[in-house]
Amino acid sequence: MRVPEARRIANLPPYLFAEVDREIARARQRGVDVISLGIGDPDFSTPAPVVARLKEAAENPANHRYPSYEGLREYRAAVSAWYSRRFGVELDPDTEVVSLIGSKEGLAHIPWCFIDPGDLALVPDPGYPVYGTAVLLAGGDPFSMRLRPEAGWLPDLDAIPKDVRVKAKLMFINYPNNPTAATVDGLAFFESVVEFARENSVIVCHDAAYSEITFDGYRAPSFLQAPGAKEVGIEFHSLSKTYNMTGWRIGWVVGCAEVVEALGRLKTNLDSGIFQAVQYAAIAALESPTDHLAVVLPAYARRREKVVAALGRLGWDLEAPKGTFYVWAPVPKGLSSIEFSRHVLDKAGVFVTPGVGYGSSGEGYFRISVTIDDARLDEALSRLEEAGVRFS
Repeated sequence: MRVPEARRIANLPPYLFAEVDREIARARQRGVDVISLGIGDPDFSTPAPVVARLKEAAENPANHRYPSYEGLREYRAAVSAWYSRRFGVELDPDTEVVSLIGSKEGLAHIPWCFIDPGDLALVPDPGYPVYGTAVLLAGGDPFSMRLRPEAGWLPDLDAIPKDVRVKAKLMFINYPNNPTAATVDGLAFFESVVEFARENSVIVCHDAAYSEITFDGYRAPSFLQAPGAKEVGIEFHSLSKTYNMTGWRIGWVVGCAEVVEALGRLKTNLDSGIFQAVQYAAIAALESPTDHLAVVLPAYARRREKVVAALGRLGWDLEAPKGTFYVWAPVPKGLSSIEFSRHVLDKAGVFVTPGVGYGSSGEGYFRISVTIDDARLDEALSRLEEAGVRFS
């Protein structure tokens, strides 16, 4: 029996990383020892005190029942305290914080709260694919804010047409940025976003997942540090990248109380919260010293430098990024990003992510993730050199 799909599903593009997995699986079925430099999934273990707290909490029968919808107040208070220590941003844990089943879940659901058919959302291009697909699922239309290297991969807010501004309800931004690894210096850009949001009645959704993955003395700011930001927007974050907890699926949204409440209200109708033992483990993470970062960040920085140096020997001229664990680079002339990705996979057994998967403005680029142990990364880079992969 053939049941027609709903339009919202039929028009939905395939999720990039699911396609990545299938491409790699096909190569492995052909006997290729594929080294994937694709998905950004930390290869370090979750800190031991966090795992210990999970074990302890999991053994408590009180945590085997339904959790609270908004998240344990202790968890929301720990998030608030972390923001105060890290950014000097004060948050009310009762009205300005809601727990998420990973920040992706919140990013995917926020359009459902504010987008009706015919509404627009401003989406960075290139950008994390979930922003655009979430808007489509909500019945809206994503408007691409093209990010350009000459602008430091920041959107040109002045270039957004007036008729688009009238229909826009949301704006997604993300710094440190995936996939470009771009960062913002100071609060000037965020201040301009606040001004734009006020003038156009747009809700800002800042994805800050990589704020703690920074190098060379750089410290990423929070959007909520910009004056007035809490009046016009929210910030999504998680423990995934900072604490090597991608599989744990726990995060948060903070900021404008009205917007946070709306997302929390939606979630009460969609899910039943996060396993309380995981929340207690997250509290332990947020309240513990970040000693693990003294190991993790230098490792990412070293790998980043290896990638930049190896690509330099092959003709690329790149600067080492100050944030995220990605390297974003142009493909050789004459090849599309997908053609280059397949060329590298066929010639070297190495997978790199084609930039077009992040939007049309990602065409002409590819992304490398350094979340792979040093030995395999060294082998991957050696394979690229031996296979004669070159920029020019």
